[in-house]
Amino acid sequence: MNALTPVLEARGIRRDYHVGGGLFGKPKTVQAVKGVSFKVERGQTLAIVGESGCGKSTLARILTLIDAPTAGELYIDGERMDASQSVTSAMRRKVQIVFQNPYGSLNPRQKIGEVLTEPLLLNTDVPSAERRDRAMAMLVKVGLGPEHYNRYPHMFSGGQRQRVAIARALMLNPSLLVLDEPVSALDLSVQAQILNLLADLQDELQLTYVFISHDLSVVRYIADEVMVMYYGEVVEAGSRDEVFAHPRHDYTRKLFAATPRSDVDSIRRRLAATPPAAA
Repeated sequence: MNALTPVLEARGIRRDYHVGGGLFGKPKTVQAVKGVSFKVERGQTLAIVGESGCGKSTLARILTLIDAPTAGELYIDGERMDASQSVTSAMRRKVQIVFQNPYGSLNPRQKIGEVLTEPLLLNTDVPSAERRDRAMAMLVKVGLGPEHYNRYPHMFSGGQRQRVAIARALMLNPSLLVLDEPVSALDLSVQAQILNLLADLQDELQLTYVFISHDLSVVRYIADEVMVMYYGEVVEAGSRDEVFAHPRHDYTRKLFAATPRSDVDSIRRRLAATPPAAA
């Protein structure tokens, strides 16, 4: 990949849903995402913000190839991703997602070792012993330990489960990690630990993040670029400092005004006071 090629590029992404009109009504089309375009450079974090129903989670499903766009083009590492066809293992290795709920994102019947080795089993030809070794190493990398390999999800706290979910997402060495409200279900002190972990992993592995959140203090702490969505459209985009210091769109200003003050210093204090592996 050329060094100047963005890790992620979306061109005119649109997603329509066809809704039945009932017994006598006419079917109608709902535009969940309306021609969204943006780029994310390697090692950067783009935060997507907006109220519930603005289209940000629909966009996340498109970016992670779960859903295909109705129109538009999606490129990862300069390669076009067409989820309307079958999603190949090579495509799946390029992008992974971490969901909001650490309690619902892990199979309670699978041991943690199985959770981590499954992506390698399904998408690579890596032999069994190497899959186990990689999983053990990844547990350490996310602040857990080899002793957790044979445990079940119910034996972990919410923060530990989210560490496992992050580890699973990283097993295929993806170019892009989509984080859909990854700390909103966690206690404040645990949020700080997970944010600290994500920042450390990004620095170490040169990861590229799309970070979806309604918590503006978290966005202000972690983002390099911010994109504001409103009813499926991007109404404002720019660097974090520009958007927070000088919001241009009326909706952005209303969103900021309606949200408790974005106190990034409080997040820094939590990060400084929290042991890194206690979640």
